[in-house]
Amino acid sequence: MYTERPARLSGAVVWRNAPAEAGGGRVLPDGCMDLLWHDGRLLVAGPDTRAYVAQGSGGVWVGVRFRPGTAPALLGVPACELRDRRVELADLWPASDVRRLTARVNAAGDPERGLEELALSRAADTAPPDPLLRHLVPALDSGRPVAAVADELGLGARQLHRRCLAAFGYGPKTLARVLRLQRALALARGGVSYAETAVLAGFADQAHLARDVKELAGLPLGRLLG
Repeated sequence: MYTERPARLSGAVVWRNAPAEAGGGRVLPDGCMDLLWHDGRLLVAGPDTRAYVAQGSGGVWVGVRFRPGTAPALLGVPACELRDRRVELADLWPASDVRRLTARVNAAGDPERGLEELALSRAADTAPPDPLLRHLVPALDSGRPVAAVADELGLGARQLHRRCLAAFGYGPKTLARVLRLQRALALARGGVSYAETAVLAGFADQAHLARDVKELAGLPLGRLLG
């Protein structure tokens, strides 16, 4: 069973997943990165460009999902280095620090609370993320063209691409595509017809919606929603 709630860290979400069986979970691209706890270990989920299908052991997973573009500042690593990857936190931070933090999370009794406290502590000790990119996500999520948003930010195409790679793991066009997918899924899950979903989410037509969903999510829209 999957549950989530707003975190005390602005824009973040704390979630818990206890799948009924090992493997088989499908995580869709959403522009976010997650700090994870599983079986007493700390891991990081990088930004996805395609569906991630979980394999291996089951058991409880807990995570803090950070608002798009904010995790690299907290983790101290460019998002592009973690694109489409799940890695141990010890691969990013000194092993002694990770052992100490892991022990603190495990000692909290509730890994959700322990992981949230870790995220809050880390945020308090790091500089805030690039303020220009805070404007980028809502602008692209509204369906505005990348070139127009770049002009609003006062950035050239190469500058914007470079800063997006560091913050989101991929360029602004891929980010816009991922955000459009999430808009479409929210509409379709709310009962909006596929044809109307395509129009409202910013696709050229229903066929375009179907192609993008299949490529990014790995399943046709009907099977994904079912």
